[in-house]
Amino acid sequence: MNNTLLPAVDTNLVPVYAEIFLLIAASAILLIDLYLKGSRRNVTYYLSLLAVVGCAVLTFGDFNSGATVYTFNGMYVSDPMSNLLKLFTYVAVALTLVYSRQYVTDRGMLSGNLGGEFYVLALFAMLGQMIMISGNSMLSVYLGLELMSLSLYALVALRRDHATSTEAAMKYFILGALASGFMLYGISMIYGATGSLNIPDIAASAASGAADPTILVFGLVFMVSGMAFKLGAAPFHMWAPDVYQGSPTAVTLLLGGAPKLAAFAIVMRLLVEALPSLAYDWQQMLLVLAVLSLAIGNLTAIAQTNLKRMLAYSTIAQMGFVLLGMMAGVVGDDTSNMPAAYSAAMYSSITYVLTTLGSFGIIMMLARAGFEAEQIADFKGLGRRSPWFALVMTVLMFSLAGVPPMMGFMAKWAVLQAVANTGAVWLAVVAVMFSLIGAFYYLRVVKTMWFDEAVDTSPIVTPTDMRVALSLNGVAVVVLGLIPGALLGACLQAIEMTLRS
Repeated sequence: MNNTLLPAVDTNLVPVYAEIFLLIAASAILLIDLYLKGSRRNVTYYLSLLAVVGCAVLTFGDFNSGATVYTFNGMYVSDPMSNLLKLFTYVAVALTLVYSRQYVTDRGMLSGNLGGEFYVLALFAMLGQMIMISGNSMLSVYLGLELMSLSLYALVALRRDHATSTEAAMKYFILGALASGFMLYGISMIYGATGSLNIPDIAASAASGAADPTILVFGLVFMVSGMAFKLGAAPFHMWAPDVYQGSPTAVTLLLGGAPKLAAFAIVMRLLVEALPSLAYDWQQMLLVLAVLSLAIGNLTAIAQTNLKRMLAYSTIAQMGFVLLGMMAGVVGDDTSNMPAAYSAAMYSSITYVLTTLGSFGIIMMLARAGFEAEQIADFKGLGRRSPWFALVMTVLMFSLAGVPPMMGFMAKWAVLQAVANTGAVWLAVVAVMFSLIGAFYYLRVVKTMWFDEAVDTSPIVTPTDMRVALSLNGVAVVVLGLIPGALLGACLQAIEMTLRS
């Protein structure tokens, strides 16, 4: 065969070193865990943390260079936005593993011949998120999405003898499969209209007018529906409360933390980068999703007594703010607000993840074998039992409520500023009103901790690494609220450089 007739294949593997390392590490950990029994399973935990740290080292080098590099014939991209999101994904997964160690041990989730499933599946879910974040083709984005989703389905069902977890897994799997089908159908329609799956080619075809606009808009509707499910935005939120409540708390954190960063990334890739010429259409869709999420999330959370369920509705409301930032980028033909709006949405996503990590970390700290600290009433008297961690939880609730000077206030302020710059002051007022309503259920948790008499007065026994991580988590939420410039600046710079590339 004449090799000169074959197309050149881009084999630059430098941008995917972190993904290759994680794939090898996760596979090796799975094999090593086969030979570990009982207490020796701590080895699996430490190896998993080392794998995450190794990915962080490799990605930090790319982030530091600030370069945008494509590989696999343009299907994969390493750019400032992807590298920054990956770094926070590593932080989220590492903290989840630290917070979960005692919890999964107490519940026998590390027993049996394959007890390290929790850690290995968490790593494979992270690999899927990394592929989603760096996908520059609708095909690679979808493959990353399915790798993450399949790992999370298995994690939710990990406690096979637990009826509530099994029910949650069934709901998540069926609704998740439906959402994946929506997204795949939307992708197929866009492929049919443009003749390409690569994001730059789709953008060029849509902008030139060569693609049928009707087919593009139909494909867009299905694609936005699938993305809304992954974000947990209303009205595609119906899975979140049941799955958050029914899953083991460690798995709930894996669901509610890092995947939101990957979901933000695919919104950027599939809407902002692939279909900027249809910005008017998809911004109207995001506007409806944002307002519904703010309304349903905040109003329904008031009626909840289960803290995990309340935090699920809180997630829906927080995603409403992220979507507000995403729909404020383009005003008519004016694109000058894009960097500010999209960086505010990115900062809001990171803020949500850091705050949620700490909130579920406190829940797992109070839980013990045979007892799940899921009810708000379980936090009664925490201010007397453990003043420091009650203070940490107070900081986290204030941040979610948007109380200054916490990080959550700066996230909401940045989004509202971006929305106001579009002239939609009414929308900013609506968002503020729903945030004020939402403050009630966050402050109810604070009141329960500090002013209600303790029902359980037993001492709180917590591993040292968990105590240190929770403390640093709480301090970070305050410090990044008092000094937001560095992270906000990094988000703005990452978005600007990504939009230029």
